[in-house]
Amino acid sequence: MKTTETAVHPKVRTGRHFARLAAGYWNNGNNKWKVRGATLMLLSLTLAQVGLAIWINYWNRDLFNALEDRLLSELARLAGLFVLIFALTMIVTALHLHIKRWLQLDWRRWMTGLLLDQWLERSHHYRLQLIAGEHDNPDGRIAEDVKIATEVAITLVHSLLFSALILGSFVDILLSVSGSAILPNTSIAVPGYMVLMAFLYAGLGSGLGLILGRPLVRATNYLQTVEANLRFGLAQVREHSEAVALMHGGQCERRRAERIFAGVGVGWNRQTWAYLGIVAFSTGYGTLLPVFPILIAAPQYIAGAMTLGLLMQAAQAFQRLTSALSWPIDNLGEIARCRASIDRIVTFREDMERLQREDRENGHGENRVELHRARKAELEIRRLHLDDAAGQPLLSGFDLTVRHGERILVSGDPSITVALFKAVAGLWPWGRGEIFLPAGGDIVFAAQHPYLHAGPLREALAYPHASAQYEEAALHWALECAGVGWLRSRLDDREDWARALPLRAQQRLGIARIFLQRPQWVFIEEAADAFDAKDERTSFELLHKELPNTALLNISRHKARADGFYNRHLTLPVPGHPSSSA
Repeated sequence: MKTTETAVHPKVRTGRHFARLAAGYWNNGNNKWKVRGATLMLLSLTLAQVGLAIWINYWNRDLFNALEDRLLSELARLAGLFVLIFALTMIVTALHLHIKRWLQLDWRRWMTGLLLDQWLERSHHYRLQLIAGEHDNPDGRIAEDVKIATEVAITLVHSLLFSALILGSFVDILLSVSGSAILPNTSIAVPGYMVLMAFLYAGLGSGLGLILGRPLVRATNYLQTVEANLRFGLAQVREHSEAVALMHGGQCERRRAERIFAGVGVGWNRQTWAYLGIVAFSTGYGTLLPVFPILIAAPQYIAGAMTLGLLMQAAQAFQRLTSALSWPIDNLGEIARCRASIDRIVTFREDMERLQREDRENGHGENRVELHRARKAELEIRRLHLDDAAGQPLLSGFDLTVRHGERILVSGDPSITVALFKAVAGLWPWGRGEIFLPAGGDIVFAAQHPYLHAGPLREALAYPHASAQYEEAALHWALECAGVGWLRSRLDDREDWARALPLRAQQRLGIARIFLQRPQWVFIEEAADAFDAKDERTSFELLHKELPNTALLNISRHKARADGFYNRHLTLPVPGHPSSSA
């Protein structure tokens, strides 16, 4: 029977997805050979760590034998040997840490870049908000979950490899030094009994630990989710602080934060209870570990079947072996944290891939607005039907042709005009029809609230281009044309401009971008509505004077501002009613 992907257990499917994602770093990255070399060196240093552990085990045997035989000269030789082991251990550990941290950072950089590319391409960051799925707090998934997944995954893989190598090495050592034990009241000898006891001790410990720690995975996943919700909620207050202050919403936000934090408290308490049993058990397990092998090997030492050195070597080998076998329980918390982050990364990336599939299928569906690049310098809309998110029609059978250099005022119900604006920008997923974007020349979409990121003003003005590609005189000229020449002296100031400037000044900066970038097509969505009628007219007349061949479509609620400037005034119809155009 053929097994389909949907028939695979979700945890297995998530693991496979993340494994494919991780494999891309080692197989397809730009510096894959450097990465592979670092990985090989990390493996070599891990082998060196295991070799040093074996060496110190035999050194301990010789030390205690020398102490038992009171050999001072042997003790001096062993002291000198220990200095060498000590130095090599420090060098190997330091190199191992350096390479491991480089690999962790580089893998995180690669994965962060990959997810950022998927999130930011073709407006996926916007469209993601419009589809169902588990993709809350995408910024947290990219920043925090990638950090946890990459750092912890490499640490876990290294510790697992180290434990496996220790297991193979110290099983052989323990078999050779522990000898055989006679069962009480019998003549039956059990060879390598300490190995059997080590497996039994570690097996019981790991089994009980996994049972006690099972709730930890669910509790950790829940806690990371509510912690992300808290960060997102506080970020929202920061981003909309002016609106919150104007509406005196501080207490409301305080109550909302308390409700979110109550969820954090619930998640924290769940994790506390999940940790309680496993931590208590681990403490007892770890306390008994150094004593238990000495107790079970002591009868052989007392009987003279082994020296003190062999006793201590066997006890240390037992501890090493059981520690290696206890890897699952020792790392249960980190496994839970890593798996929770991997789950969040995979679900986020699956939704990104769904959007990419939609991009590839664009133009092949009956219920999709198709965007094409026209062969001539015209913006053409054919048989456009737009619906709202609930499926109710907004615009039906709409056709429009805008020629190079035309100036058109678009008005109507805001829900319809905004939907048209976003459809031309490729951001409206509900509807069908065809939009042919003009050949040649950039289209600038200017929203009511221009995006002004924190940083130097020159970068905010040049956005989304690099400020270095514009001369200083061009930046000054654009500010003067937009009526914010007083900002020329602040081009290098670093501010959060979306808060430092009033809306009118922000909109003027948005207009200044048009003067600076000189596009052939401009589509404006109420981007000058904070101006008074005289200022808006003056700005647009100057824009037409400086950019006479630029087509301008302005969505505005102020119909009276159309007189004498626009070639056409288009009023968008409600479904079932014809549009009016003058």
